[in-house]
Amino acid sequence: MKISIIATSLPEVKIVEPKVFGDERGFFFESFNEQEFAQAIGEQVKFVQDNHSRSTKNVLRGLHYQIQRAQGKLVRVIAGEVFDVAVDMRRSSPNFGRWTGHRLSADNKRQMWIPPGFAHGFFVLSEAADFLYKTTDYWFAEHERCVAWNDPEIGIDWPLDAPPILATKDAAGKRFADAEAYD
Repeated sequence: MKISIIATSLPEVKIVEPKVFGDERGFFFESFNEQEFAQAIGEQVKFVQDNHSRSTKNVLRGLHYQIQRAQGKLVRVIAGEVFDVAVDMRRSSPNFGRWTGHRLSADNKRQMWIPPGFAHGFFVLSEAADFLYKTTDYWFAEHERCVAWNDPEIGIDWPLDAPPILATKDAAGKRFADAEAYD
């Protein structure tokens, strides 16, 4: 197998680490292989959309999720470094409201699998970061929701070295207690 799976504190969220082949010329790795990914996470996943964002240092995006048409996301960084976070928004889950966070970078080439039912966000640690994500459903503005990135009930330990730069919708994120959850 050309990938390794690293467990996180949330059993459904996985770190995917590719096997990198490198020498003095550079490197090569498979960034996605449908068969190996399905074997590794234990289910078949169909991706329908690829997204690419670029953000500058101290930008915080999230915590986003779709209340209907939930999106699973396979995320990675191809330039720079981010602290990537997933929050369990499934009311029936024993981990409801818990979070996990991990550094993803162009150097470590790690990816994070965030299944449907989780809110997602990231904070840029480098001068800039190019962030790619594959999604299992399309984006629908009418279904998108945002939980406050700094909600004390969730208690995410963001590695902030300056106040985060937020979009208007992220600054207006709902408190976890008031946010819609999956039933």
